[in-house]
Amino acid sequence: MTASSAPTTTAVRPSIFSYVARPIRFLELWQPGAWRLKLYGIAYGRAAPRPELVDAAKTLALEVLPADPGYGVGFIGAHDARGGCYAFVDWWANENELHHKSFLGPSPDELRPAGPNDSVACVWDLTVIDFERRAWHDLVVKQADAPNVEAYLAQRLEDTI
Repeated sequence: MTASSAPTTTAVRPSIFSYVARPIRFLELWQPGAWRLKLYGIAYGRAAPRPELVDAAKTLALEVLPADPGYGVGFIGAHDARGGCYAFVDWWANENELHHKSFLGPSPDELRPAGPNDSVACVWDLTVIDFERRAWHDLVVKQADAPNVEAYLAQRLEDTI
């Protein structure tokens, strides 16, 4: 088939909405039991996620965090997005492994675990994950002789992306 005889097709592309920057804010160092977790809020069209979404993210964290805390450190995200609600719970294990659990739903009280056909994270969630990965790598993994978990916990992301 020559180029002139090739059938013409119109590619269908998903639409991309106009970009709206979102605040990513450190909300608190939450300390349930033996855990110390950085809690982040991300919001579309508002200064912070709704309190009920933040509370739901904390409740989910208590359900998925392992009984043996290991290092006992990690981070949580509550993302009040344009199309729904998202939460993620992450913790560090085995020096360099990040365990990640994500949840989504139309409202804070309808969050469910992400399934195999759901997204892993959006670009705003990945901003938090990347920040935390860099902090863990620089302050704990690369400092094997004297890992500084306290300095890691003091590193906090505040940005509008």
